[in-house]
Amino acid sequence: QVQLVESGGGLVQAGDSLRLSCLISGHTASYHRMGWFRQAPGKERELIGSTILAVGNVDYADYAKERFTVTSDTAKNTMYLQIDRPEHEETAVYYCAAGMEYEDWGAGTQVTVSS
Repeated sequence: QVQLVESGGGLVQAGDSLRLSCLISGHTASYHRMGWFRQAPGKERELIGSTILAVGNVDYADYAKERFTVTSDTAKNTMYLQIDRPEHEETAVYYCAAGMEYEDWGAGTQVTVSS
């Protein structure tokens, strides 16, 4: 099992940038498929991007390709999500998840984008 802890959320001005972190611990963490998701109020949870930590490739949802960047530091067992020029509508809880079917989830970190 993998344990995941997100951090870096908070209040951000629209147009600014922020970086979220996901600290990973547990069994063979570096070989897991990892993903960033978000869930806005009243909406379904949606995938932002996913990566295989041991490989480093990243697949993004179409909407996320311009302003979202997923990176990882295997030495620190941490995955990151950089959000550039966030928009008010992107206020949401941001989650990281692990596993080939995303069996393990963090508790999420709230990002509030002020307009």
